Amino acid sequence: MDNKCNFQLKLDQILQNIEHRTKEGGYVPTLLLHSCCAPCSSYVLEYLSNYLSITIFYYNPNISALEEYQKRVEEQKRLIKELPVRNPVSFIEGRHDNDEFLTAIKGLEHLGERSARCYACYRLRLEETAKVAKEQGFDYFTTTLSISPYKNAQWINELGEMLQQEYGVDYLYADFKKKNGYKRSIELSEQYHLYRQDYCGCVYSRIEEEERRKKAVSGGC
Repeated sequence: MDNKCNFQLKLDQILQNIEHRTKEGGYVPTLLLHSCCAPCSSYVLEYLSNYLSITIFYYNPNISALEEYQKRVEEQKRLIKELPVRNPVSFIEGRHDNDEFLTAIKGLEHLGERSARCYACYRLRLEETAKVAKEQGFDYFTTTLSISPYKNAQWINELGEMLQQEYGVDYLYADFKKKNGYKRSIELSEQYHLYRQDYCGCVYSRIEEEERRKKAVSGGC
């Protein structure tokens, strides 16, 4: 895949085609949308529900603490109920088995944020999404992960393209931080009083965030 690929442009083209086909045939295609959390999904749901019938797939075994996981699940469900959308949004909860994540990133634990550890985590979650999309007959699959400025959209879309070929389900290319998507997600989070965490969910990102805070307070480097 071209490193300079404009994923927002690819998404615009796909959505234009979907809109045209829907006007002609009346069928609204289905999307299985992997969501990492309610705040990140807020803008994506607002945006894509104009074109697609969306099912949120909440599969995040990277979240280590059960209490944290459950809190994020409930926020996701609440947002789905409260957010006005053009086409219906439903919810599927995947397995929560932290051992799946630990196995996927074995040997990469201490590489830090935006490293091969994160790539392995993206693949784990996106591949499960592709599997479920195939099994349940969805037209498309994608993930909210690219809305974060801390996530590598190139990696995410490369994985999506690869899994599209492997599972035979169309991948919806995206870089949701474009068009002020990240800014809009913050606005919607404030509007709906969503719980916003300050780390991705895995125990390693939590430890790294705590270390950054300590350095900021102490003025260390």
